[in-house]
Amino acid sequence: MRRISRWTGWILILLAGCRTDSSGGLARYEFERPEMGLPFRMVLYAPDAVTAGSASEAAFGRIAELNASLSDYDEDSELSRLSRTAGSGRWVPLGADLARVLTTAEGVSRASEGAFDVTVGPLIQLWKRARRQRELPGGASLAAARQVTGWTNLCLRRMDAGWEARLVRAGMRLDLGGIAKGYALDEAARVLRRRGVNRYLISGGGDMVAGEPPPDARAWRVEIGVFDAPEAPAPRFVLLKNVALATSGDTFQRAEIGGRRYSHIVDPRTGIGLTDHGLVTVIGPTGMEVDALSKVFSVLGPERAWTLARPHGVQAFMLRMPGDRVEEWQSPGFGRWWAPGSAP
Repeated sequence: MRRISRWTGWILILLAGCRTDSSGGLARYEFERPEMGLPFRMVLYAPDAVTAGSASEAAFGRIAELNASLSDYDEDSELSRLSRTAGSGRWVPLGADLARVLTTAEGVSRASEGAFDVTVGPLIQLWKRARRQRELPGGASLAAARQVTGWTNLCLRRMDAGWEARLVRAGMRLDLGGIAKGYALDEAARVLRRRGVNRYLISGGGDMVAGEPPPDARAWRVEIGVFDAPEAPAPRFVLLKNVALATSGDTFQRAEIGGRRYSHIVDPRTGIGLTDHGLVTVIGPTGMEVDALSKVFSVLGPERAWTLARPHGVQAFMLRMPGDRVEEWQSPGFGRWWAPGSAP
């Protein structure tokens, strides 16, 4: 992940109980630290400050460890070293974390027919420049970037010693910005549970992973975002317990170019930033999957999204404005997460 802050402010955490709540012998503790270029926040319940502090320190340490492996900004990361082998024909052994992320990404890419693609690094770089300069990428530049992207050009194989990867085309550059943050949240949660802390809410940008709720609540009550459009619905809330949530959209990261609004989310199949104003919330078992699928659903739209949501065991809610009217869509099972009074 890049060292550029991508804090979006989409999700406001609203917690039951107060800071001194000691119900069941547990007290509430909060910790925040910048990792992966954005602030990660942990709210947890523990029997004492020593337990809470050591657990959070270990969880933050795990996130930092993952950034050292999965960052495309750090030239010394495992991911960057892999990208530098593009076109060499070499099969490169993968560490356990990178292998887990890349194999999951490959599955999402295959299921979405390329709507998710971690080889989009050259396209992302092109669009970052376009957003800064307020100018669409030139046709030749876009064509050149597309030539060195494509999820089928990332080959993975399992050997006796573990997974290996090969990047087929010279100039390829991997970017895990659409999936690694969710994996980091999963791993941070796993560290907390190993240390006996089961009541937690961990957030990073527009994503979060929830464990057991506060002692005096049945769930964590979370606002799922602001949609910056005329006549947009009021903010809504969901109740989370032992589940992950990811939000993607163009509310805070976009560019107006030639009188048209372009999202920072790029369709890997075309190389163009999305132009349908939207906000997507996905809830499911793991942070890694919902992180990736929130981008997929942003690209594909609601009709295609449901065909992917079912086999992945996730639910989704979307606000879209493809024209001059706000449209709402939710998968059939999303209703179970609404807080009282929030359902459409």
